[in-house]
Amino acid sequence: MEKFGKSQSVKRSEDVRFLTGAGRYVDDIVPKGALFGVVFRSPIAHGDITGLNVDDARDAEGVHLVITATDLQDMGVKLPMAASLLKKRDGGRGDRTVRPLLAQGRVRFVGEPIAMVFAETLQQAKDAAELIEFDYDERPVHMALATGGDAIHDVAPDNRAFDWALGDDVAFHAAFDTAAHKIDVDIEDNRIICNSMEPRGCYAEPEGDRIHVAINGQGVWAPKGQLATHLGLDPKAIRVSNPDTGGGFGMKAMMYPEYAICAAAARKLNKPVRWMSERTEAMLSDNAGRDLNSRVQMGFDKDHKLVAYKVHSIANMGAYNSQFAQPIQTELFSKVLTGCYDVQAVFLHVEGVYTNTTQVDAYRGAGRPEAIYVLERSMDYAARALGTDPWALRRKNFIAPDAFPYATAGKVVYDIGDFGRVLGVAETKCDLTGYEARRNASQKAGKLRGMGLCYYIESILGDPSETAKVVFFEDGDRVSIYVGTQSNGQGHETVYAQFLSDQTGIAADKIDVIQGDSDRIPTGGGTGGSRSVTVQNTATLATVDKMIAQFTPFLAAKMAVSEESIMFDDEAFRADGSNESYTMVEVAELAKTDGREDLLNIEARITLDARSFPNGAHVAEVEIDPETGVTHVDRYTVVDDFGNLINPMLVAGQVHGGVIQGLGQALTERVVYDEDGQLLTASFMDYAMPRADDSPMISFSTESVPTSTNPMGMKGCGEAGTVGSLAAISNAVQDAVAPLGIEKVDMPFTPHRMWQLLKATPIAAE
Repeated sequence: MEKFGKSQSVKRSEDVRFLTGAGRYVDDIVPKGALFGVVFRSPIAHGDITGLNVDDARDAEGVHLVITATDLQDMGVKLPMAASLLKKRDGGRGDRTVRPLLAQGRVRFVGEPIAMVFAETLQQAKDAAELIEFDYDERPVHMALATGGDAIHDVAPDNRAFDWALGDDVAFHAAFDTAAHKIDVDIEDNRIICNSMEPRGCYAEPEGDRIHVAINGQGVWAPKGQLATHLGLDPKAIRVSNPDTGGGFGMKAMMYPEYAICAAAARKLNKPVRWMSERTEAMLSDNAGRDLNSRVQMGFDKDHKLVAYKVHSIANMGAYNSQFAQPIQTELFSKVLTGCYDVQAVFLHVEGVYTNTTQVDAYRGAGRPEAIYVLERSMDYAARALGTDPWALRRKNFIAPDAFPYATAGKVVYDIGDFGRVLGVAETKCDLTGYEARRNASQKAGKLRGMGLCYYIESILGDPSETAKVVFFEDGDRVSIYVGTQSNGQGHETVYAQFLSDQTGIAADKIDVIQGDSDRIPTGGGTGGSRSVTVQNTATLATVDKMIAQFTPFLAAKMAVSEESIMFDDEAFRADGSNESYTMVEVAELAKTDGREDLLNIEARITLDARSFPNGAHVAEVEIDPETGVTHVDRYTVVDDFGNLINPMLVAGQVHGGVIQGLGQALTERVVYDEDGQLLTASFMDYAMPRADDSPMISFSTESVPTSTNPMGMKGCGEAGTVGSLAAISNAVQDAVAPLGIEKVDMPFTPHRMWQLLKATPIAAE
């Protein structure tokens, strides 16, 4: 079935519910009488636990339970949390460091959970937590993004989490050493805190012999499996649900200690329990993002063709290996290592290090923004060093349209692309020819102006398999579609209903999207890696195909015609030589009347053979006030190749959100720890989120080059805005200050940092 959505902009149906306070978030739907949980967390970054007395807390008013690591073990709970480990460069597996649900013997970062209190009111739980006596012997704190220092884990005496490489170092040096032009630059990618609008939370409740855990996460099946491991239960004894979730961005894709502890507490007490993170608690304990430094070496021939490329990154893991952390700055980074450029003499070397900070894991883009940031900043440095136009340098090095399918040095095959065409549209949309006039106007006003280009490519990741199920008349005259992904605000309820409506003719307002319940959905890959639109809708197409295949013989018998004469045209079944026609719903009504329940419940599962590769150009223009250091993004243009679209309005919303998250990292957000590992940016008084007056109007358009990797020709869009915006804004800032002789700037470009930089520059001071 070669069909795809009708590309109509439809307003999100779920927004009315959200904006009128009818959302069903974890904290809104907690079972009546649930006890309140409060986590007692480490006040120090590194130390041996010499004493932990919770007796007074247990005796406090309203307290039903206090849990420590020892208590969890006594309850049969397995403490070690899941983590993906890489193979070492010598081929062996990485050393297994243990991250326990609750600290055991030693604490390794400020905010690490040590105990959890459950009481009848939140205030009682907080008061009881204050009574816990925690004694410790402090150890030296390792904060440097480098190996060495006091060992955080005994199995990693030099604090090296992994040493990983991909590519051919010999081939790189052969090309680099003989290159006509060489570039060598260090690039920092600052740590950020996700700060989803809704902090993490959960509740757990007994359901007979089973346990139900509701998590505001990004899928139900991975947590279900991990909860089964922690609790020592058959997975069938566990139900996991995701209600409405107010933002995930990768940070909510993995297991956290509180979920398993709450489940264990509910089982022990045979009562429901609840926990919601507060904002400072979230800043201390949520997985952070980014946080790596990279040395980049590039070699160009005399004609400015890129012939050699090497990246050596030092990536912060924090105190522990989080669930996906190690693969992010290595395997996922490598998926877009060389971006849209034709270069094969490539080497990527990544070292992970442990520090006494919160663990680092997935954040919108997970490895791909980091890789594109490094590459596109380097291309701009190269253009300046070579004395050539940055747009022309990119065009010269793009993979040619007739070179696809193209196997990259990162061992990925791009199926299709026309990067020059997309960049040409961006050149027009951003009014490149008018830039010099705008720059002169800024200069007359005493401002510095710069333009920055980033041409990105994204690799759609996540589970390539997914299931869709359509059920007729489950709730009166309505049709339900069951999906294995999980909306965190992307508009899934609208887009999935719209897509099913496009394929079947069923009215979209009659379709209910069912998600986030392991009892109701047999399998699912959750949401992450921009997989939802491509994988889930391919599964929907397969379900529609199966529906047509099953309805056709049933209807042929009803109409007394041959099966071969019946066709479905996206709206109704029709037969050659007959004036009769039946919609999907009408056929289902006939089947219901005949007792054919098997025709009212249709399910299909698919696996995509290959991924899609969205790509596009981001062009930012900034103005910097030298007197205040304030950087303002004045113009922002995006031209994306997302292939075919279902709902352009939702796509634009995803891009806008991604751009602003990238802008936040570039201009305002900065995680700061002191030398003792204390987080100094632990509230919105100290950690600056982007605000409305930081945000430009964003010109967004698409130039479609449909992919061949799925029947709809679609490419995911959820993370692309962030992948492209970091380098575009940073390159614009660099362009603005380069005439002053400032050769290198690093995010975040906060007013104070920019003011200091400009005042320290003799030309600027004059």
